[in-house]
Amino acid sequence: MYARLSALYRENRDQGKLMALMLLAFLAIYFLPAGNERLDNAILEAVRLTHWYAQEHVILCLLPAFIIAGAMALYITQGSVLRYLGPQASKPIALSVASVSGTLLAVCSCTVLPLFGGIYKRGAGLGAAIAFLYSGPAINIMAIVVTGKVLGAELGVARAVGAILFAIVIGGIMHLIYRKEEFERAQASAQGFEMEVQEKPLGTVLAFFGLMISILVFANWAPADSTFWMTIYVWKWSITTLLGMLLGALLIYRWQWPASHVLTLGALVLVSALLAPGSPEIPFAIGALGIVLMSAIREQDQEWAAQTWSFTRQIMPLLLAGVFIAGLLLGRPGHEGLIPSQWVSAAVGDNSLLSTLLASVVGAFMYFSTLTEVPIVEGLLGSGMGKGPALALLLAGPALSLPNMLVIRTIIGTEKTVVYCSLVVVMATVTGFVYGNLW
Repeated sequence: MYARLSALYRENRDQGKLMALMLLAFLAIYFLPAGNERLDNAILEAVRLTHWYAQEHVILCLLPAFIIAGAMALYITQGSVLRYLGPQASKPIALSVASVSGTLLAVCSCTVLPLFGGIYKRGAGLGAAIAFLYSGPAINIMAIVVTGKVLGAELGVARAVGAILFAIVIGGIMHLIYRKEEFERAQASAQGFEMEVQEKPLGTVLAFFGLMISILVFANWAPADSTFWMTIYVWKWSITTLLGMLLGALLIYRWQWPASHVLTLGALVLVSALLAPGSPEIPFAIGALGIVLMSAIREQDQEWAAQTWSFTRQIMPLLLAGVFIAGLLLGRPGHEGLIPSQWVSAAVGDNSLLSTLLASVVGAFMYFSTLTEVPIVEGLLGSGMGKGPALALLLAGPALSLPNMLVIRTIIGTEKTVVYCSLVVVMATVTGFVYGNLW
């Protein structure tokens, strides 16, 4: 009798889950307080934030990041990754290389995800991959300089030192916690490594990735209150165009792509730029999608397009869903979602441990594009926010976000994601608390 009931339960378990999900969805819609001003505004804020994210980040940030991640999975040898970033590599070297690599990117917590997935998939150790994941959005040079200029040198230095230490310490702790699992993963990754051959010269591969990453960085160069940064910002599209031309030349002369195909794509980009001079994202998208299309039709490069699509399919839906939920709960910068902004401002008005913890948690769930955390913290400081919570927000906010967490979970699993996010929040809280009470 028990066996029959168990078999019946297993047969109908999936149907039961579906029915329960449908019932919950129906009840949520049925009892939705439509017409409530705060709810209606929160839904609009979620839509607006998602719309802004799609316009400002998908084409210029995520599209090139997906293409770079797809290329990593094919053109960077697993042996190179294992040698410098693998679980058995020297930890000081691995963590330092990962931290420095992330620092040079100047990307947000979402754009770094495909790149993180790419190096982790190629065999990078968990500690090194996590150090790269944290350092990309948290320690980029532009953000540190702008923080010091706008919020004061004291807070800028504290953010720089704290973020660099965080990347190394959190990466090291993650390695220690999962060292046995990582050792087994390294053994599996190393199988067949001796037979791996680098098909293209190292200098060519470095130039290839250097050009693509430079295009990603300069296309997303943000304005800042600095003559040097603003000069680059004014010329960023000219620089991006030059880098794109160099990448096209490399694809012709080193990747052996047909010159007619590359030149035709270049002509399409030029024509679109002339027809839409105020919308540089249009020629940028045409160029990026053209590269994906050409790689898809060339037999020796088809895996590049396949890996690019694999990362896009895995990451993109979760990012958009996460951005929508973040907008629903917290709204856009300067606008409110379901959670009133005055609650947050009132709760972080001193340097107590609770205020600092709250700043870390709220920052971890909010989405910040590159550099937007600085004016947000400036406004909060003007409203009475303590310096400790301000530093905690700067250390946790740019590196984490709700969409970021959802995607990390699909790459390293739920447990490791929870441990990583908890380490960031706890260390940001402790650092902010100590800083706020010392200064």
